[in-house]
Amino acid sequence: METVDLNGTVVLFAGEGAPIATERDGMDLIGAAMGQGASLLAVPVSRLTGDFFELKTGLAGALAQKAVNYRVRLAILGDVSAQTAASVSLRDWVREANAGRDVWFLPDRAALEARLG
Repeated sequence: METVDLNGTVVLFAGEGAPIATERDGMDLIGAAMGQGASLLAVPVSRLTGDFFELKTGLAGALAQKAVNYRVRLAILGDVSAQTAASVSLRDWVREANAGRDVWFLPDRAALEARLG
């Protein structure tokens, strides 16, 4: 994991590690972000299991809510077009999340840096 300052925001990039398959896995990352003084947790799509993108499992909602509760913004980095093409609900949630300030779905680190700029 790498902690960096992007345009005045401390970001924990959780690029490597085990898949995030449970709410506990997500809480561990939120805790790591808090421990590093990061106000934003960036997770690559490759670390998320299929359950994250199946909204009926509740995993995505639980992780997003935990992040908001602990005041750690969450950025999912990578291509989610296949997942959003398969689910209207997910597509709507991604669109709504990107309009807010707590949870974002962005294509890459450069897009995150631009969003924080």
